[in-house]
Parts: sequence; C-alpha cells; structure tokens
Amino acid sequence: MSLASVASQQTNAATAGSAVSQGGNNALNALSANFGDFLKLLMTQLQNQDPSSPLDTNEFTSELVQFSSVEQQINTNASLTQLIQLTQAGEIMQGSSMTGKRVTVDSDHLPLQNGQGTIQFTSPAAEPVDIAIYSDSGTKLSESMLMAAKGSNTWTWDGKTSSGSMLPDGSYKVAVTGANADGTTSALTFSVIGTATGVQSLSNRIQLQLGALSVDFSKVQAVGN
Repeated sequence: MSLASVASQQTNAATAGSAVSQGGNNALNALSANFGDFLKLLMTQLQNQDPSSPLDTNEFTSELVQFSSVEQQINTNASLTQLIQLTQAGEIMQGSSMTGKRVTVDSDHLPLQNGQGTIQFTSPAAEPVDIAIYSDSGTKLSESMLMAAKGSNTWTWDGKTSSGSMLPDGSYKVAVTGANADGTTSALTFSVIGTATGVQSLSNRIQLQLGALSVDFSKVQAVGN
C-alpha cells in the first residue's frame, strides 16, 4: 500500500471520528435543551402547586435520574465508537507494514498470484491426499493427487486447470481430502499462503488483501519476509 493510500485511510478514519463526535455533541445539545425545558416546567409546577397536595418529589427525582442516565449513555456510546475507530486506524497501519510480505492465513480460498498459489496442510499419517480447486460457482477446475507425509505438508498450484489451461490470477476455493486406512476419506485442515498487497475497510472491519483474496486480521496466522 502506498503512503498516499495509508494517509487517505487515516484521513477517512479521522473524518469519521469527527462525525461521531459531532453526532454525540448534537445528541447532548438536544438532551440539554430538553432538560432545560423540563426544569422550566418543574419550576412552574412547584410555583403553582396546591399547598394542600404538593407534588410527589419521587416523581421528578426519577426524571432527573433518567436524564442523567441518558447523558451517560450518549457519552459512553461516543467513546466506544471513537475507540473502535482508533483500533481500526491501528490495524490499517499494521496491515500496511505487511504489504509485500508472505502471509499465512486461515481461509478456504487460495489466492492465485503471478500464476502460483500455495497451501499448507496437516496429514495425520503418510497417506494419499486429493487437492481440488473450484470456482466460486462450484465448478471443479483442477485436481491433484499426491502422497503426503505425516505432519505438515506444503503444496503449490501452478494455476492450471486439469486440461492444462492457465487461469487468471484470482481467488479460488480449495478442498483438501485425505484417504484413511479404512477406505474412508476426511477433510484435512489447511492454510493458504500469499503475498499481502494491501488493506481495506469494510463494514466496520479491516481486512488484509492477498491479491483477490480478502481476510479479516483475525485469520492471519504468520507473517514472513
């Protein structure tokens, strides 16, 4: 991500923070105006009350407590929103520092970058493993069979379909299946590896981009060089 892009993201966060602050101020101003009206009505009632049947103090005390509670809630909401935005700004800076580095993430999609995509998977035993690549519509594009070693394994896809056609860089769904000794099959846990290319803000979430693949920061497992 370029410095200009990072600066733009920070500016957007600052603008959003300013809007939240303004919204909080507007709510407090409205509450203050309503509170002022309430006090005027209260004073009028006290001045014109029937001495033989005075106002119930518990009633307007309860009203005062409610105004105070609403004010505290407005302040709390504004503070929480600002805290979220500051956290997102920090994640943007963290993500920008990953740009250009090899990143391992938890995802069922593989980023094909510059004609290559790599996954890591764990096999419970030395066994045959089937790795299938699909389009988002569910069409099987490629399938590879290999003999996996027990433990951690790494496999790299060359971006070609089963017929040998080269696919464009993008994000493709992956399924890794192991053949058990009893003749059954089971899905194997895997991670995908790609080069971080940027960060993006999406619906109050900050995501790391690996080419066409976007993942939440919570999915990042390791960052290399």
